[in-house]
Amino acid sequence: MMLSVATIAVLISLAMALVRALAGPTVFDRVLAANAVGSLVVLMFTLLGFVVGRPEFLDLAMLYTLLNVIGTVAVLRFFRHGGGGDPELREGGND
Repeated sequence: MMLSVATIAVLISLAMALVRALAGPTVFDRVLAANAVGSLVVLMFTLLGFVVGRPEFLDLAMLYTLLNVIGTVAVLRFFRHGGGGDPELREGGND
């Protein structure tokens, strides 16, 4: 009973985060919503691993968490600095 309530709560939160990711007013709001979607997917991995009795899913969830954090930082850095932080790309290069 408690597991089904947790799954329903995660799915509702996932739907709300997807709506925010599609209708966010700024790029940063959309990236934050995408990060929330990634975190909720990690929760779904752990719930699924608990249901089927396979603790290996926790390893996959931890790996996905690391990829989610690195990807979010990379996207935010790209939008903030442009061109991955390369000074030549920011200033237009040597055209």
